[in-house]
Amino acid sequence: GRGIFGPMTVQENLDLGAYLLGDDRAAIARRLERVFALFPRLADRRSQIAGSLSGGEQQMLAIGRALMARPKLLLLDEPSLGLAPLLVKQIFNVVREINARDGVTVFLVEQNAHHALRIAHRGYVMANGRVTVSGTSRELQEFLRTRLRFSNVAAVLVSTPWPLPPSPPPGAPNPAPPSARVRIGA
Repeated sequence: GRGIFGPMTVQENLDLGAYLLGDDRAAIARRLERVFALFPRLADRRSQIAGSLSGGEQQMLAIGRALMARPKLLLLDEPSLGLAPLLVKQIFNVVREINARDGVTVFLVEQNAHHALRIAHRGYVMANGRVTVSGTSRELQEFLRTRLRFSNVAAVLVSTPWPLPPSPPPGAPNPAPPSARVRIGA
């Protein structure tokens, strides 16, 4: 599953995520407000048993519960797995917002490289358990568009809360040192 506590309510799952905040009710209320702002459907279902939620709602709950602890790093493994395309887009938009607005570094493992590369700053493409290509998101999008098919490829992407220098426009010389450009092989 998605790592939720199925027999518990949505609210109880979120409360468990806030465990590390202790008795700071104001901090817990702020975190809960933020989670409900990101995932309004959870607010509507706060008293519902978590196991009865749809797959997309369970994914929202799993991410929301993690956010309750005010993480500096969020690890996401295949957040789009089994979700309808509209929910996939929503989840990725929320991940982008968590990174940009909340300053949370996101480490994302995702086979849907098209969506993942739209929100990542850097990426590492793996095939058969080995890193085969690495570079900025823009570099990898171009590389994968022109040289590779996306089947049987997993993308490991890192988005940092601080801005990275922009990649040069296509066709412009890359001022980055060779070690920072797209690398093929490990």
